[in-house]
Amino acid sequence: MNISRFYKPVAPLAVLLAGMLIQTFATAAAPQVKTQAPGYYRIPIGSYEITALSDGTAELPVEKVLHEAPKKTTAALRKHFLSTPTEMSFNSFLINTGNKLILVDTGAGSLFGPTLGKLVDNLKAAGYQPEQVDEIYISHMHPDHIGGLGSDKLVFPNAIVYADKRDADYWLSASNMAKASSENKEFFAGAMSTVGQYAKAGKLKTFDGNTQLETGIKAVANYGHTPGHTIFVVENGGQKLVLLGDMVHIAAVQFDKPSVTISFDSDTKAARARRIAVFAEAAKQGYLLGASHLQFPGLGHIRAKGNAYEFVPVNYSIPH
Repeated sequence: MNISRFYKPVAPLAVLLAGMLIQTFATAAAPQVKTQAPGYYRIPIGSYEITALSDGTAELPVEKVLHEAPKKTTAALRKHFLSTPTEMSFNSFLINTGNKLILVDTGAGSLFGPTLGKLVDNLKAAGYQPEQVDEIYISHMHPDHIGGLGSDKLVFPNAIVYADKRDADYWLSASNMAKASSENKEFFAGAMSTVGQYAKAGKLKTFDGNTQLETGIKAVANYGHTPGHTIFVVENGGQKLVLLGDMVHIAAVQFDKPSVTISFDSDTKAARARRIAVFAEAAKQGYLLGASHLQFPGLGHIRAKGNAYEFVPVNYSIPH
């Protein structure tokens, strides 16, 4: 068969140009992606499945907000190869009991800047939809823990929100807001626009101090960081996880010196005392800890190191 009528030789210049184009594509650098993997990490606690969810990170001028000499703070950060402002993780935790799906804190939503508000995306990446969440436990009503509830609609429309009555009474009070500083007024407004709409919908339930919320899940009063700050203890199958909320903010400083408080504490004396007591107990008993501002996934153990403590992150593992 004569194929000459279908095929025409390519001109030498065209061949040269085509070769140069191929070479350009072959040697061009791949663009930088600048994203991480979806922010979720799973561990079992007995038959319960715990999923740590990242809401994102934000930078904090640590030397300005910790009640510690700035030089000591920056020196402690340098020991951990950190500088200031320090990029902090913002974590929440999802508990699947097999019967209920329970979210502990909801992230910042739109209340805390553009680098946060990633919780719902990571919840979906982890295999769930917001409509599947049955209950939400709030450690305290600072904006980075409640903003994810939503201020213009119920992001978790089928969920009942649980919080200590002391925090609800404080942060949902118009009279307290009127007496607050201009900076703190934003905290009140955030609580009213998020938790407040769940209250109006009849979806807010308060508890009073230590309360059994679900089989194997207990709210434990840890007042100090806020009037109703609460930690949650999860026990199942002989294993124990304590979700600390905001008992620790800066691991590089506060594990070495648990006495160091932060300007966000409403009662620094109480916050200090509770942190010292909980760290001592956790180190003695060896149970697992989860915290809102430890580097994601925010899970690990602590052990005593003289008068200080050392945080040991969980070993990376794949559920079987």
